[in-house]
Amino acid sequence: MTTRVTEAPPADPAAACSHFAARLAFETDCSDVHHAMRGGAPDFVLLDVRSPQLFAVSHLPGAINLPTRTIAAESLAAFPPETVFVTYCAGPHCNGSTKAALRIARLGRPVKEMIGGITGWLDEGLPLAHGAAAPVPASCGCGDT
Repeated sequence: MTTRVTEAPPADPAAACSHFAARLAFETDCSDVHHAMRGGAPDFVLLDVRSPQLFAVSHLPGAINLPTRTIAAESLAAFPPETVFVTYCAGPHCNGSTKAALRIARLGRPVKEMIGGITGWLDEGLPLAHGAAAPVPASCGCGDT
């Protein structure tokens, strides 16, 4: 019996391998980022690409705030060219981290996107860091407005 799941048959294993390996080259998840950051010496720079106001309210521990609109060769110049950047934003409802990752890639820098953003982080029960209280803007805060 065919269900809606198998109505379109799955890809052959070789094609599936290529597909999933490619996804992992572009994305990471909250748990992997958390464990790497908790280890104390991550091999990447974690970028919160939301507004400074939202970053001040809460952010992932160890993250640097670099709003999407401010990403340029000059803002990345302090980092060696081989530095891997991991971008995150508010969550799956916001594409700020995707836009930021695209900007970084266009600058010829290695980058991954943390899927789930802060929403995924909180769903995993992981802690946030907090700065000084700041008003939350009306937009998603992805820094692209």
